Amino acid sequence: MQTNFTETQLTDPATRHSNEILRSCVHCGFCTATCPTYQVLGDELDSPRGRIYLIKDMLENNKAPDERTVTHIDRCLSCLSCMTTCPSGVHYMHLIDHAREYIERTYKRRWDERVLRWLLAKILPYPSRFRLALFGARLARPFRKLLPDPRLRAMLEMAPDRIPPASENDRPQSFPAVGSRRKRVALLIGCAQRALNTDINDATIRLLRRHGCEVVVPKGIGCCGALTHHMGKVEESHALAAANIRAIIRELDGEGLDAVVINTSGCGTTVKDYAHMLRDDPLAEDAARVAALAKDVTELMSALGLNDPLHAEPLRVAYQAACSLQHGQQIRSAPKDLLRAAGFEVVEPRDSHICCGSAGTYNLMQPAISSELKARKLATIEATRPDVISAGNIGCMMQIGSGTKLPLVHTVELLDWATGGPKPRSMVTSSRWKCEETQVFWY
Repeated sequence: MQTNFTETQLTDPATRHSNEILRSCVHCGFCTATCPTYQVLGDELDSPRGRIYLIKDMLENNKAPDERTVTHIDRCLSCLSCMTTCPSGVHYMHLIDHAREYIERTYKRRWDERVLRWLLAKILPYPSRFRLALFGARLARPFRKLLPDPRLRAMLEMAPDRIPPASENDRPQSFPAVGSRRKRVALLIGCAQRALNTDINDATIRLLRRHGCEVVVPKGIGCCGALTHHMGKVEESHALAAANIRAIIRELDGEGLDAVVINTSGCGTTVKDYAHMLRDDPLAEDAARVAALAKDVTELMSALGLNDPLHAEPLRVAYQAACSLQHGQQIRSAPKDLLRAAGFEVVEPRDSHICCGSAGTYNLMQPAISSELKARKLATIEATRPDVISAGNIGCMMQIGSGTKLPLVHTVELLDWATGGPKPRSMVTSSRWKCEETQVFWY
């Protein structure tokens, strides 16, 4: 793609990088075939290629974007399926992130949108605040139909029936390896996940310890910054990232670390990009060190191998491939291979490369498109007739779990169970499993 940035514009590192990305696009249109919003809406401007044109025009002319441009860019899920499809290697992730940052600086949104985005940025990354908000949402949920804004209704509907108490395992501490220590790893405990589902971190710690890892929860670790980063709020996202980097570097320069383990793939994609995010920050070198250590829990477990995976039942597992894992991190086989090694039959739904519609805050900000994608994903998952659904990202779990009665668990919970841990709580409490003795199945 031909670009026409001035020499002055190209002195800005972000613009220079976006110019390189734009020039790598050859207009082939392969990305439209795998773009979820293009599939739903059928509008060229709601495809990666269309958005690239809008971003080019916005940045080249150095102007505040109009409402149309913002609307189409806001509709992007950042699922990154286009990056997997693109034969030219267009780094769409960095381009859309730059566009959102630019919009946040130059475009004045309607007052209600500003308030909503501010609330999300001030609540979701902080587990205590988020937990309190979830309790409030549960109380207000019976009145959700009275709300005129579908985004507010979506927020109330997101609140789970059960809000777990904070886990003691999420406090700063160290868990010794069971038996001989093979690795010392830091666990990124996340933010929203700590309010929505504490079983995931607990299962991760058990699994890693059982496989010879000393697991450290560093003091000061928390939200990776992804939620605010994808809203274009650079100061907030960089502050959260910097706090994590400092916390991890203290451990790395202290007793040392072999890996930073992440069990929410959306966080993993962001942490692995810290070197780019903070490239102009005084922490740039440390950011690169942390990014190089980041591993999804299934990456590490693939390297370690499963010990004695003989404890779970041989169930049929539908594997939901999170976009941030399969597209953002290019990790596709490791979770499925581990589940098979644990004795499960693994099935994948049709169009498994297409997003479920969660995408961080997308299901709250774009509920209509998100709901359509959720319905499509649920139809393809349930068509595989699974006993249980497995996913590697809390966003996918909340999105899909809200529309099915099948038990849905994190992949790490199944691996923990198979190697000697407890049966996942959602499998014990779900309607399908309660009815098992009488052969009543939710198929």
